Amino acid sequence: MKKVLIDKVIENLEAAKQPQSDFVKLMDRFKNPFLVLIACILSLRTNDKTTYPATLRMLEIGRTPEAFAKCDVKELEKAIYPVGFYANKAKQIKELSQILYEKMDSKVPDEIDELVKFKGVGRKTANLVLALGFNKPAICVDVHVHRICNRLGYVKTKTPEETEFALREKLPEKYWLIINTILVTHGQNVCKPIKPDCANCPISDYCNRVGV
Repeated sequence: MKKVLIDKVIENLEAAKQPQSDFVKLMDRFKNPFLVLIACILSLRTNDKTTYPATLRMLEIGRTPEAFAKCDVKELEKAIYPVGFYANKAKQIKELSQILYEKMDSKVPDEIDELVKFKGVGRKTANLVLALGFNKPAICVDVHVHRICNRLGYVKTKTPEETEFALREKLPEKYWLIINTILVTHGQNVCKPIKPDCANCPISDYCNRVGV
C-alpha cells in the first residue's frame, strides 16, 4: 500500500493549477460570513455551473441580512431559479435572514454549534462559513473531499461527517482552510466520481486508488 504523503499531495495539487469553477472562485473572494452562508445554501444539490449565475442574480437583491429579510420571497425565487429546490431555498434564506436581522443584530455566529441551529444548515456549510467567512480553522467536507480522501487511502470513512472528524485528528491544521478548495477543484477536473483520470493525476504517486 502506498504511503499517502499529504504534504506532497497538497504541494502537487497547488502546483498543478487546475482550473477552478467560477463559483469556487466567487466563494473564495467573498470574505463575508453572510454571503458565504447564503451562497452555500444555494449550492446544495446543485452543480456549480447553475449555482454561479444564480448567486450573482441573488446578490442583485442585496448583500445583508436586512435586505433579504425584507425582500419578496417570490422575487428571490425568480432570482435563484433553476437551482435545486429553489422555492424551499428562497424561503430558507429569507427566514434565516429575518432571524439574523431581527434577533442577532445581523451578525452570523462564528461557532459550528450555533450555525447548525439554523434550519437546513449542516456541518459542511457551517465549516465553510468559518473557513471562508471568518478565516477560522475549519474543515469543510463535501462529496469531493470525502471521495478523494478515501480514494487516496488517507482516511477510511463511510460518510462526509466521519471524514471531517478523521481529518481533524490527522490533517495538519495549516491545511484546514485550503483543503476544500483544493480537493473540490481536483474532484471537478480529474478525480471525478466516475472514470477518474488517473493517468493525468498529479498525485497518482501518493494515491492508493481505493475503490477505483
